[in-house]
Amino acid sequence: MSSRLVHVSKLMSLVLRHRPGDFGVTLDGAGWIDVDVLLHALAGEHVTDDELRDVVRTSDKQRFAISDDGRRIRAQQGHSVAVELDHAPAPPPAILYHGTIARFLDSIRAHGLIKGQRHHVHLSATIEGARVVATRRGAPVILRVRAADLAAAGHVFVRTPNDVWLVDHVPPTFLDVIE
Repeated sequence: MSSRLVHVSKLMSLVLRHRPGDFGVTLDGAGWIDVDVLLHALAGEHVTDDELRDVVRTSDKQRFAISDDGRRIRAQQGHSVAVELDHAPAPPPAILYHGTIARFLDSIRAHGLIKGQRHHVHLSATIEGARVVATRRGAPVILRVRAADLAAAGHVFVRTPNDVWLVDHVPPTFLDVIE
């Protein structure tokens, strides 16, 4: 993705995941907004419809979705604002992964993975996916999550359309550091 599209993607994340009010817009209850409204909110950055759709189409993480009719857009997950994405619960695979950095390990060992200001803890189906997430912040540390055991203990998982697994909390007893 070009540096321009990375910039546009970051702007879209701000509006669609974290600070819609700062841009003078409101998301509906499921996180959707009209594409035209989003483009108007980003007019000062000169974001075009083509750039917005290129971000949706080419993002390696598929963070955003456009409605079937092409008129609305939303973030797939990662919101710090109240939305209900209506992802159906799903049984997880036996193992999932989480990428972090070393400075968080003491807290993770004490409290597990917590959602913080987000709605859920985000987990990857692959080690590489977890590594990509962690690398944004520094040298990656990869955690193995015994997801099937966690589900058997009553924790509910959902899988987003872009293959991110979400859960409210992962207690430390279900985690192992693998890298």
